Amino acid sequence: MEDVYAAFVSVVAESLDEPATSAADLARRVHLSRFHFDRVIGAVAGESPSAFRRRLLLERAAYRLLAEDAGVLELAIDAGYGSHEAFTRAFSRAYGMCPRDWRREPSRVFFLDAPSGVHFQPPAGLRLPARREAKGMDVLVRMVEHHVWLTGEMIERGARLDAETLDRPIELSVEGIDDDVSIRYLLDRLVWQEEMWLASVEDRPFQVPECGRQVTTPIAELRERHASAGSRFVALVNRLNDEGRFDESFVDTTCEPPRVFTYGGMVAHVITFAAHRRSLLVGAFHTAGITDLGFGDPMRFVADGTPS
Repeated sequence: MEDVYAAFVSVVAESLDEPATSAADLARRVHLSRFHFDRVIGAVAGESPSAFRRRLLLERAAYRLLAEDAGVLELAIDAGYGSHEAFTRAFSRAYGMCPRDWRREPSRVFFLDAPSGVHFQPPAGLRLPARREAKGMDVLVRMVEHHVWLTGEMIERGARLDAETLDRPIELSVEGIDDDVSIRYLLDRLVWQEEMWLASVEDRPFQVPECGRQVTTPIAELRERHASAGSRFVALVNRLNDEGRFDESFVDTTCEPPRVFTYGGMVAHVITFAAHRRSLLVGAFHTAGITDLGFGDPMRFVADGTPS
């Protein structure tokens, strides 16, 4: 039965660009009678083959409404509907609003409820649920805790500096990641990175700051925002670890267009780019005469929670 279901998911993925494909066509492609096809797939997927494929086509249409400029009629035809009106009725039933209103919404998750956990994954694939629990090693969680702790300590060190030192350009930078940076800029970036990913996971709107902008955020504001976002980010990573959900996907609606990531990939991204920024900050603090953070090495923190 599992092999039949896997074959079914595969032929559905292949048929998404074939609007006229019917359930009978899918049954023939997996070499089953229509009766046994409906019975087997319905039992495994929790919905009929037709409903399964129709839902995925609606999810794709919902994503394309957010990510593309295609007209509603074009999307309706690509989703297998014969008219604008029929598509609008089906879309409104599924999403609670018409396609044009959906397109105007600033933040939307396009996954519909699905017993099987199979969803459309941009740009043109399907996302299957994780086949196993994916728990991170404790060291990963400790590294996140270290990152949040060290960011807070760096904000406190920033409070010791005058505005001229905070805003002085850091000579060593990496083109394409952070250009023309200062201590204040990097501290601000570390804080809003936490806020951005929390907003993405929780499907809340978030305005990504414009690249190259002048940063004037006061240290007191950064301290307050990090106290909230840092603790919430650590709690999120601990929860994902405890529940074995690092291999699960979520829709990042802060991206243009929205994209699908795994939780584990998101955490790895945060740690990788934050490590680069923290290293620049440590060097800049040394230049400014603040050396009590050492090199920001997580070794002792991960081993026994001792700040170093």
